[in-house]
Amino acid sequence: MLEFVSTWANGRFGLAGSIVLFVIGFASLIKGGDWFVDGSVGIAKKFRIPELLIGATVVSIGTTLPEVMVSATSAAKGISSIAYGNAIGSVICNTALIAAITVAIRPAAVNRKALTLPVVCFFIAAVFYAGVAYFAGEFSRPVGVILLAMFVVYMVITVLHAKKHPDEAEAEEGSDKELGLGKSVLFIILGAALIAIGANFLVDNGTIIARSFGVPETVIALTFVALGTSLPELVTAITSLVKGHGALSLGNVIGANIFNLVLVSGMAITIKPFAVPAEKLIGGMNASLVIDIPVMMGVMALLTLPAVFSGRLKRWQGVLLLAIYAGFVVFQFVG
Repeated sequence: MLEFVSTWANGRFGLAGSIVLFVIGFASLIKGGDWFVDGSVGIAKKFRIPELLIGATVVSIGTTLPEVMVSATSAAKGISSIAYGNAIGSVICNTALIAAITVAIRPAAVNRKALTLPVVCFFIAAVFYAGVAYFAGEFSRPVGVILLAMFVVYMVITVLHAKKHPDEAEAEEGSDKELGLGKSVLFIILGAALIAIGANFLVDNGTIIARSFGVPETVIALTFVALGTSLPELVTAITSLVKGHGALSLGNVIGANIFNLVLVSGMAITIKPFAVPAEKLIGGMNASLVIDIPVMMGVMALLTLPAVFSGRLKRWQGVLLLAIYAGFVVFQFVG
């Protein structure tokens, strides 16, 4: 039905209709994610689940749902380039744009002990993901299952570590609204519905727009789709910055990046395995292997490793990351 709406809009109003639905998809993802998190937190508080565990599980997963739905929808429709590009592009966007903005504006001290676990987990997942891409050239269903297993293990380790070291845990920016049980359930249902609708509109119309301009679908996924699905993290980062919690933003970004690799990619691959897209070439080599994956690894190393060793985020990191992101986006469209 939703795919029919996209096709009809494009046939009736041309490219303008697809752009409008693409924007509606963006807005639906943002509002749907917001409602889903509010409803989930409301239910968790209703049953007296500790806020620490709410932040480590419900809120983190809720802000990553747009990526999950977009990649899963793309995979189910056989559009592997968007499923693949969205995960990598979201990591790059989260790191070199969202986190970079907060670091460039307000550098902050960070808890090195609290930061070490998620950073180590991210690079373990990233090395595995990159190894499959470089040496196998395709993501098989067993790879998807392994990534999902990594997600489960990471969640268990995070919860156990948080309970054992509550002094290391930082407050999460959850919802401050006090919702009744009925309203919480309604928010979850409406939020999930909006996310599903937004994901479909984003994927269908992003594909139409890409083909209209002759732009590879991977490029659209690495830039516009990745930015759209990362908007919940951007909102959280801006809120954290305004409230003076720059380090909190860093924690949210790293957590979201782990989820993008193990949950988002794992779900998409398990639904429908795919080969590494090769729509864009550099000197006869797959641009994704030459540029996209190295940039993903590089920006995360630039953001996190100095912080792990020094316990501080520096303004130069944010400025350099923003410059890298600008160069990455320009390359995608003119390279």
